[in-house]
Amino acid sequence: ILFSNKWVLSTTDTPLFFLLAQLVIAVVLFLIAHMAGLLQLPLKLDLQVCKGLIPMVGLNVIGLSFSNYTLKFVDASFYQVARGMVLPFTVATSFFLLHARPSLRILLACAVVTIGFFVGVFLDGTKVSVIGVSFGVMSSMITALHSVVIKRSLDVVHGSALHLSWYTNLLSACVLAPALVLVGELPGVMELLFGPNQNPPEQMSTLSTFVMGSLITGAFGFLMSLASLMSIKVTSPITHMVSSAVRGVAASLLGVWFFHEVVSQGRAASIGIILLGSIWYTWIKHVESQPASPSKAHYEPVPLEKLEEGAGSNGHASHHRHSQSTRDARD
Repeated sequence: ILFSNKWVLSTTDTPLFFLLAQLVIAVVLFLIAHMAGLLQLPLKLDLQVCKGLIPMVGLNVIGLSFSNYTLKFVDASFYQVARGMVLPFTVATSFFLLHARPSLRILLACAVVTIGFFVGVFLDGTKVSVIGVSFGVMSSMITALHSVVIKRSLDVVHGSALHLSWYTNLLSACVLAPALVLVGELPGVMELLFGPNQNPPEQMSTLSTFVMGSLITGAFGFLMSLASLMSIKVTSPITHMVSSAVRGVAASLLGVWFFHEVVSQGRAASIGIILLGSIWYTWIKHVESQPASPSKAHYEPVPLEKLEEGAGSNGHASHHRHSQSTRDARD
């Protein structure tokens, strides 16, 4: 998905329209699966459910939009570095909203990830887009909030990840359609659909690239949205974010090969540090989730003097009871 997104965003100035096309394709696939009997969807929208999902839909639209803008302004290999603060932001969000107190080791793992982010942005020496990094940081914050809100939004749809994904894609498309007009993308959309081809003759046309990329990313995005919601449903939001971070780092490395981008030593070190911190965090969570081993019974040694004193006392008491019973028998 990362490769296809970058491929399309490199040839178009309409990232929100591209996102809208992906959401519409996902909605169409939902409807096809419903008509084929593969899924059961609530086609009659519940107004109360829609109201309850307003935070979820809002964060989804903003997060995906910022993510697309990030990928438009930065290289594919730098995309994960620009969004490298997802894990620290998610830990902080879980603390403030879910009252999940992190351990010291988790905070250290977040510090490692943060160091990796600053190495890639400030110490690399390679010129980076300030706009792209800013969108990446804001996208990380929204993603952290989104992963926590998903947990609460599942209660609105009675725990159904399928219904949540259906509502989220459908309502996000409805919100995004007027939003792209408000931000001024309509002229770019008209030029994309009806204007001349901007690509060289030996390459695929701009519109064909857009349509092909939308179909690929829309289909895989449909599957990924279901997988992501199921992941968060059965795991913690932070664990889900870590798996996304590790997957993103691997995708960035593959992007080097796909787009023939040059990765400096500083950028490679940044990706490695972020990956190391994420893996360390995963190991910490695994260790902390293990049940505590039952403590062994602890026996304190009794001093010999107390044993002898206790034996003497017992012997004296027995002798006293024996003498008392003998006198009672004589009487």
